[in-house]
Amino acid sequence: MDFQIKILLICFGITVIASLIIIPILKRLKIGQIERYDGPKSHLKKQGTPTMGGIIIALALIVVTIATYVYYNIKEPDVAKNLLPLLIVTIGFGIVGFIDDFKKLILKNTKGLKPSFKMIGLLIISVGYVVYLTQVINIGNDIYIPFFKVYLTLPIWIYIPFAIFILLATTNAINLTDGIDGLSTSVTTIILTCLTIIGILLGKKEIVIFGSILIGACLGFLVFNLHPAKVMMGDTGSLLLGGAIAGMALYLKMPLILAIIALIPILETLSVMLQVTYFKKTGNRILKMAPLHHHFELSGWNENKIVSIFSIATLIVCIIGLIAI
Repeated sequence: MDFQIKILLICFGITVIASLIIIPILKRLKIGQIERYDGPKSHLKKQGTPTMGGIIIALALIVVTIATYVYYNIKEPDVAKNLLPLLIVTIGFGIVGFIDDFKKLILKNTKGLKPSFKMIGLLIISVGYVVYLTQVINIGNDIYIPFFKVYLTLPIWIYIPFAIFILLATTNAINLTDGIDGLSTSVTTIILTCLTIIGILLGKKEIVIFGSILIGACLGFLVFNLHPAKVMMGDTGSLLLGGAIAGMALYLKMPLILAIIALIPILETLSVMLQVTYFKKTGNRILKMAPLHHHFELSGWNENKIVSIFSIATLIVCIIGLIAI
């Protein structure tokens, strides 16, 4: 574990240094947050805050993971080679987010990447990763059932679309959770820590290493992302982190554990679905605003309180998730 702690701290340091360099560049290029005028009025003062900060997490992740790959390629080549698909699927989702951010913030196309093109990009990466897991490293098509503590083997024709759904749903859920300063980063860091602990318990060294690197990157980014945020992650970061969580869970054969430990992102997603469905049918709203964090914000909670409560809730469900295995 000494090595994993060291790479976590190294990645934290690299992320902090990268942030100090990249945030002023984003400011200079005027790559700033675009706030909705129909959203919480308190958010209007965030207009212009540097965004697309997910590239900071991505750069730190790439540098430290590749350095770790080189280190382990001599000692434990099997561990080293299994780091690469985790990195590729994570960065792949981040690239889709980057293209969306690039179109919106640099090319000034307010619609960004067309939803159909965005979904196609995410789908291609998801299919590629699932095919790799099932056909290249033959991880199998069994999944762990929390609490019952048994593995269920699914027919391959069910497992593949199910795994793809997990990747797409998780990236979307983390994306929706990214709405106020530090929320998505805080919640994601706790979820990643839980998955890393599961990796330790199961002896999956590549998951422990990759998770440690990601945790270091998230903590380094959080230094600048907490309220009042000096940088926001944008779709580049939220899709990247969503892909990382889903990729790790599938590698561990524990996609169902996300139903427990990712409760907050799930509630954020359900709040949007319920709000849209109810409004279309009745013309009224269930919540003051969706996703869920905006409802609490409009109910009088400040951003720090929302982040604290949602993070505590995530910590509690992660402890339950660990008990469930």
